[in-house]
Amino acid sequence: MNVRLLAFASAADAVGASQLDFELAEGSDVGALLSQLEVSFPQLGAMWSRLAVAVDGEIVDRRAALHDGAEVALLPPVSGGAPALAEDLAAAQLFDGPLVVEAAIERVSGPTRGALVLFVGTVRGHHQGEAITRLTYSAYRPMAQQVLRRIIRDLENEVPDLRAAIHHRLGDVQVGSASVVIAVASPHRAAAYAASRRALERLKAEAPIWKREHFASGSAAWREIEPLIR
Repeated sequence: MNVRLLAFASAADAVGASQLDFELAEGSDVGALLSQLEVSFPQLGAMWSRLAVAVDGEIVDRRAALHDGAEVALLPPVSGGAPALAEDLAAAQLFDGPLVVEAAIERVSGPTRGALVLFVGTVRGHHQGEAITRLTYSAYRPMAQQVLRRIIRDLENEVPDLRAAIHHRLGDVQVGSASVVIAVASPHRAAAYAASRRALERLKAEAPIWKREHFASGSAAWREIEPLIR
């Protein structure tokens, strides 16, 4: 059977590609694929303890069965299931171009919501004293959008009439440009402030979105610090 391997961030560096196809024996599980990868790409050996594996968008362990046409993703630590409704998709979006703050505000605004908190994260021009020229964001799109929708639903279910939106940029983002916009509107300001903070903390901890820092010196490095929640 044929399975497709997707690798992201430092995992893609280790295998030398972001996408590879593998032929496996019928009945193979994730462990069989990982064993084959260990032989083909020894540099992955030091990374196994920090990688998560997803099959068709769901985190699994080595015992998970594979099927013909399965999509297997290697997910390094991130830097920081229900069907989607049209409203969910408008609230949780990944953009390949510039973010539009007004779009997030429009999604959450309403006559019964007197408090609106807006967070805009922009690219800093330095990290640990070294100048940065830009960041490059990549994501496992299906899973990332699912995670963003789940965060939004959780926040909205906790507080009556609260609405939230999370819009994240992918690709190259220049210094000073917005990489993420979080908008939260609620009848009262305390709930809006709290939900905005939780949205950002969960986004950084749970969403399979990675960033690569490009330094003025010409070097570049993936930011993979926090463990991916499993």
